[in-house]
Amino acid sequence: MAKEVIEVPLTGKILSVDVKVGDKVKEDDTICILESMKMENPIVAPVSGTIVELGVAPGQTVDAGKTIAVIEY
Repeated sequence: MAKEVIEVPLTGKILSVDVKVGDKVKEDDTICILESMKMENPIVAPVSGTIVELGVAPGQTVDAGKTIAVIEY
């Protein structure tokens, strides 16, 4: 199966994680909320599939390029 890696687009803080490993997601479902520059940015699934890996947790400060999640589709 193919895998889609979702990465942090810009440095910030993870406010919430809306999925867990094993969850099925549809394209455009919210994976997590990233706060950056005092704005809340929803990070959405680019494809439909199953979450097979999560790399962030609520309250965590992250740098651009860090893996948020991996979706298998």
